[in-house]
Amino acid sequence: MKEVQITSADIDRVDLQQLYQTAFPEEEQIPWKELMRMVDEMPLDFTAYYEGDDFVGFTIVYPRKTFNWFWYFAVREELRGRGIGQQILTQLMERYKGQSTILDMESPDHPSPNPEQRKRRHGFYLRNGFRDTHVYRAFDDNVFTILMMGEGTFTKEDYDEILEELHQHWWPEDMTIKDE
Repeated sequence: MKEVQITSADIDRVDLQQLYQTAFPEEEQIPWKELMRMVDEMPLDFTAYYEGDDFVGFTIVYPRKTFNWFWYFAVREELRGRGIGQQILTQLMERYKGQSTILDMESPDHPSPNPEQRKRRHGFYLRNGFRDTHVYRAFDDNVFTILMMGEGTFTKEDYDEILEELHQHWWPEDMTIKDE
């Protein structure tokens, strides 16, 4: 699978923007223009994936000294369930091999309109070497669980550190955060 690095020069890429806006609930999205600005300001690894010439998905990773944050991961809806997400995750894990990695996802343990999807996603990551940290955070009404791969532990204080770094570049004024 071919990888292409995305920069803010790709702001007009309709395929990327459309997948971003349809793969994640609106409340989990940073406005597209703000996200693309952040690609220049932060050391974000924004990668698009292709099978041949066909765009199939993307990832956004925030590489950090202590651990990498797999922030966004999306595969085109009509291609899901065909092993493409597995291929992308395998390539991503190879790129960050030997480094601790975290990701946050909508918690499968909290009431939601899509419990089966959350359980499948959670199982996918567990099968691929991630473990549950039992760290949860609620952003407005959305509860997230943090999964980790690699050495060490991950705490709420670690999550606060990431959020503080993110806050330096973008933060919605009306968002509330609370421990779960």
